[in-house]
Amino acid sequence: MSSLPEDRTPLVGDDDRDRAVERLQQAYTEGRLSHEEMEERLQQALTAKTESELGRALASLPAERVGTTATIAAASGRISRRGAWQVPRNLKVTSACGRVRLDLSRAVFEDSVVDIELQLGTGRASITVPRDAVVDVGGLRTGWKDLHYRPARHPGSGGPVIRISGAMGFGRLKIRHARH
Repeated sequence: MSSLPEDRTPLVGDDDRDRAVERLQQAYTEGRLSHEEMEERLQQALTAKTESELGRALASLPAERVGTTATIAAASGRISRRGAWQVPRNLKVTSACGRVRLDLSRAVFEDSVVDIELQLGTGRASITVPRDAVVDVGGLRTGWKDLHYRPARHPGSGGPVIRISGAMGFGRLKIRHARH
C-alpha cells in the first residue's frame, strides 16, 4: 500500500484569503507593488489552499499590523464616549436598551480604518464622525426604524474610514459629520 506524502501546512479559509486581498490592495495603494505584481499576487491569494501558498502571495510585504479590539456594553442605561478618546481598530458596542452616543470628532484613531460593530436592541444611537471621515454603513441591518445618515457633501481627504456593521432592533441610528 502506498501512501501520499502529507502536507502538514494548515488550510486557509475565505476570511484568510479576504485579509490577504486587503493587504495586497493596501500595498498597491501605498506604492509597494506594481499593478502587474498586484494582479499576479491577487491570483495567488485567491487560489491559495494552504498557509504556505498564501504566504508566498504576501512575501516581502511588511508584517500585518494587528489592531486591537474593544467592547463597550450595557444592559440598560447610557453608553457615551466623547472628547479625545482612543478608538481601537475594532470596536463592538452592545446595548439591550438605552442610549448610545459615540462622538468621534476629537477621537484619536489607532488605525486609518475603524470597524464599529453595533448590536443594539431598543433605544436611540448617535455617532458623530470627523468632518473628513468616509463612512460605510453597508454592513448594518436595521429593524424598526431606518438609519439617518447623509454623507458629507465635500468629503475631505486623509480622514479615517469608518465601517459600521451589526444590527439594530427597535431604535434609530443617526450618523452625522462634525461641523468643525
